Amino acid sequence: MTRPNKVEVHKDKILMQWDDGHGGVHLSKGLREACPCANCVDEWTGERKIVPGSISDNIHIMEANPVGNYAVSIAFSDGHNTGIYRFGILRALCSCEECIAAKAGQTAP
Repeated sequence: MTRPNKVEVHKDKILMQWDDGHGGVHLSKGLREACPCANCVDEWTGERKIVPGSISDNIHIMEANPVGNYAVSIAFSDGHNTGIYRFGILRALCSCEECIAAKAGQTAP
């Protein structure tokens, strides 16, 4: 499993340098919308409870802290702080140009 070896927390994003050399970008709104906690995802069905478009564009990250050697917990400006983002989830949520292009089946510029 790849792991981040450097994490920079900014108000609007988290930048992660992964041990395989990938430079990840995680925007605060995208992270909040993808929160994996039981308040945001039904534990039985896996259905998302967050209404699409309900997260403010002005949401920002208050803090991010490591959880063991497998995840990061993130607190947001809307008071939500129960999400534990496993490294695999963070890597899948990466919104750098390379990952966005790969998800769309294209080659990054």
